[in-house]
Amino acid sequence: MTEGVTSAIRLLAGRYQVGERIGRGGMADVHVGTDARLGRRVAIKLLKPSLANDPAFRTRFRREAQDAAKMAHPTIVRIFDAGEETVTDDEGAERQIPFIIMEFVDGRLLKDIIADGPMSSDEAVRITAQVLTALEYSHRAGVVHRDIKPGNIMVATTGQVKVMDFGIARAISESSATIAETSAIVGTAQYFSPEQARGESVDARTDLYSAGVVLFELLTGMAPFRGTNPVAVAYQHVNQNPAPPSTLNPRVSPALDVVVLRSLAKDRFSRFQSATDFRDELEAAANGTVVPKRATAEKDASLGLFGENPNDSSGTEATLRELNLADDDEQVTRTQSRPPAAWIWAGIMVMVVVIVSVLFWTVNLPSNQIVSSLSVAVPDVSGQTYDQAAAVLEAKNLVPQQLSDNSDTVPAGEVIRSEPDSGSDVSRQQIVKVYVSLGRASVTIPATAGLTLEAAQTALTSRGLQVGSVTQTDSPDAAANVVINTDPANDVTVAMGDVVNIVVSSGAVGIPNVVGMSASEAGTVLNTLQLDVTVTTTRGCSGRVVNSQSLPAGSHPQRSAISIQVCTG
Repeated sequence: MTEGVTSAIRLLAGRYQVGERIGRGGMADVHVGTDARLGRRVAIKLLKPSLANDPAFRTRFRREAQDAAKMAHPTIVRIFDAGEETVTDDEGAERQIPFIIMEFVDGRLLKDIIADGPMSSDEAVRITAQVLTALEYSHRAGVVHRDIKPGNIMVATTGQVKVMDFGIARAISESSATIAETSAIVGTAQYFSPEQARGESVDARTDLYSAGVVLFELLTGMAPFRGTNPVAVAYQHVNQNPAPPSTLNPRVSPALDVVVLRSLAKDRFSRFQSATDFRDELEAAANGTVVPKRATAEKDASLGLFGENPNDSSGTEATLRELNLADDDEQVTRTQSRPPAAWIWAGIMVMVVVIVSVLFWTVNLPSNQIVSSLSVAVPDVSGQTYDQAAAVLEAKNLVPQQLSDNSDTVPAGEVIRSEPDSGSDVSRQQIVKVYVSLGRASVTIPATAGLTLEAAQTALTSRGLQVGSVTQTDSPDAAANVVINTDPANDVTVAMGDVVNIVVSSGAVGIPNVVGMSASEAGTVLNTLQLDVTVTTTRGCSGRVVNSQSLPAGSHPQRSAISIQVCTG
């Protein structure tokens, strides 16, 4: 939101006074405010114009905000009010600005706490358990958050955990806003579930995966998957397994490793099926107990919000009894334990007929016709330009799709690989992803002047750079083995893997020959070198210049004492 629009808003809905901004996000700015009618402190979220200009979004947002406002739980930030305010910006145009009035929480965002480094296992479990309690409550209310991340979790000064933005992510994801406008809102790549990354439908287990990512980050200080761009991170969520947290933080117990890795399972049926299960096993692991893994839920297309299988009669009956909808005297009676034998034999005969028919058709169809009509082999296009590769693929009735990636070995502009791999048999009109090299990834040389040699080497290698030669040079003020400069210099952009040479202080100072200089000139030179200079005078010589110095020219310890004799004529 532009500063002009923000500054124009002083009072919302005739009662909410807008104060200073206390937070900024991709979707909205958050201000501290005062409810003049009730005299209480509130947090005011003002939506960005890019979302506010979409009428469909405003309608959906208003409905979702109303639904979220119905949730009242100590672990969820309450929504008190929502609406729209018409304001005039600096250019005289009127804008409809949606706003949300929320509970003000005196505390810190969890992402700011994580920035301080890994926390103890007990504290990580305590915070995550409260997040899971909030999810348990919202899932029972039929609300999936979709964007669980440290930026949406507050920790109050009392230690109480508060989860924010229930229902808002859903309003955005289902509005007519474009992906470019909402990519920072509907979910953050580091906390995506695999099904979100694939664009599939989400359910309660999606939130549990994101909670598992938050738990991993609390224990280790970093997310399980990291990359140079959101696409690379999303790819890892779908295709790569996370490392156990204990490999990054040895203080994490094996029991917690088991819980974290189960919460991050790619298949949602292999994860915890409810927030209650997750919290129970997490708290048990904190006490050193590894809970045996329950049987994996059957992959039924009618699976409900909480991962319960509706076809499981025992579970359904138990749920009905809990809601007092089932009669205590009602009994589920199975009238037949297995299908009749006649139906079994009929099914077997049908399968035999189908198999024989397929075999007959296959044998009588020429083999070359089968291959040419059903599939085509992906050609090898590595080392070619994208245009060349696209022409080759299109000639094979395949559809090329250009993607980019960094490579240490393939020059920029040439194809690194394709997906599916070359030689793979695929159907015609199959999309083939062609990865074109961007060359080696670039990196900026960090500022290392004033660091110790060891710290500078760590700073360089952590950015993927190689440490080259280490050269010593005299310096009047830098201590021994403290970095003076690098080659290339800091802030220069180079390719990842390049060699950086380091120049460090020798701990000595180079003293020049000042004999023959005037007293003032010699004093200036020696004082600049931060030496302890003593001047003596003598007669019986010609010229008013330095005729001797106590230390010869060369390297000497820093801040050495030196005396010079000046002839007074």
